[in-house]
Amino acid sequence: MSNVNPRRWWALLVLATAQFMVIMDTSIIGVALPEMQKDLGFSQGELQWVFNAYVIVFGGLLLLGGRLSDLVGARKIFVTGWSVMIAGSVLAAAAQTAWVEIAGRAVQGVGGALIAPSAMTLLMMLFMHDPKELGKAMALYGAAAPAGGTAGVFLGGVFTEWASWQWVFLIYIPIGLATLAATGLLPEVGSRRGAVDVLGAAAVTAGLALAVFAVVRAPEAGWGSTGTILQLIGAAVLLVLFLVIQKSVREPLMPLGVWRVPRLGSANLAMTLLGAAWIPMWYFLNLYLQQVLGYGAFASGAALLPMTVLLMVFMTAVTARLMAKVGAKPLIGGGLLVLAAGLVWLAAVEPTGTFLVDVLPASLVAALGMSLAYIPAMIAAMSGAPQEQAGLASGIVNTTYNVGSALGLAALTAVAMSQGADRLRDLPALTEGFSAAFIGAAFIAAVGGVVTLLVMKSDKAVAAGATPVPQGEKTAA
Repeated sequence: MSNVNPRRWWALLVLATAQFMVIMDTSIIGVALPEMQKDLGFSQGELQWVFNAYVIVFGGLLLLGGRLSDLVGARKIFVTGWSVMIAGSVLAAAAQTAWVEIAGRAVQGVGGALIAPSAMTLLMMLFMHDPKELGKAMALYGAAAPAGGTAGVFLGGVFTEWASWQWVFLIYIPIGLATLAATGLLPEVGSRRGAVDVLGAAAVTAGLALAVFAVVRAPEAGWGSTGTILQLIGAAVLLVLFLVIQKSVREPLMPLGVWRVPRLGSANLAMTLLGAAWIPMWYFLNLYLQQVLGYGAFASGAALLPMTVLLMVFMTAVTARLMAKVGAKPLIGGGLLVLAAGLVWLAAVEPTGTFLVDVLPASLVAALGMSLAYIPAMIAAMSGAPQEQAGLASGIVNTTYNVGSALGLAALTAVAMSQGADRLRDLPALTEGFSAAFIGAAFIAAVGGVVTLLVMKSDKAVAAGATPVPQGEKTAA
């Protein structure tokens, strides 16, 4: 225990803040979009790229961020990521045209892709000495992600209504500088010799980005259009090429053997479907509050605060204890099914509904499901990874969650629009479109819950918050 960092809990605060801010960046711009559209001249079709430019770059580069974290050193990559995030925030806040705004969001995505896997690696290094402490630390760190997503909606409303939309980006500058000043609390993780698989990184990033681009554009271009079909085929070719490269190069970006780590595949599938259900839920719930119930930006954000409180309480005080008793599998599967139940309840929203009847109870059930599933899935995906692949495992699980989020939102937006969500002046049709999106998200969550319960292997090591296997030690098949 002599190598235990005495300032590890303060360091965890720095890492959790980083996780909070990275995930908040996917949601904080939501209620600010109408003002940005007015000031920067976005067309209705272009506006979605303020969100998607960040998510596509973030999801596409997470594997590279994880690899660089393992090779260069997690603390160095963490610092670099925050420097890039600050630069992107300055560019996005200062933008005077639509395309500069999109470029700023893409730069923010690069920063986020460096921060997320390096932060996870640093957390594992800080707490790997004690499985119980690791479980508690993961609970606190994990709670920062969904809390950041929900808080982003609230803070976006505050800034947009009482200041200006630029503040949804400017807020990252002081917090980023404070985080950089506190990096002395973080452990030095030594670099190791190795090469960066640039060709593999380019193939997987382009493949993921093209897949998301195709799904996002499909509602406008048509799912059966030549452009959409060619884009999806191109994405598949690039992803297959990535797998071929990984088998042929000496130091691949993602050694395919990592998928022999117990529960890595099933846990990442669960994270993909969790993101594909959860992110569309808060997106359309926010639209229902504003466009149907008539809430302002601030009131809409405040209405989602009960979800945030429940997430924080359950993730920090309940989920970790339940894992120690029942393991990860029932919590992931059960949590996804509870999320599905909450979404089915939300699908009953009415054009003349109220927050207390139509939104609050159903949203709390959905948040309960998220709080039960997220941390166990994260730990299950990483707990068996060798120490030298901790950054890679983190990059994979963050990639699957964010790519799932982007694809889920794009697909369910198409569903909502086809059922009337594009008819802003027709409240019954608008509500019907949102309801269809909630049903679609419920189906995704239910599939994830059932598949997890059927496929994932139970393991008490996961329940105890197992630490990464030391370098050179084999993992169980």
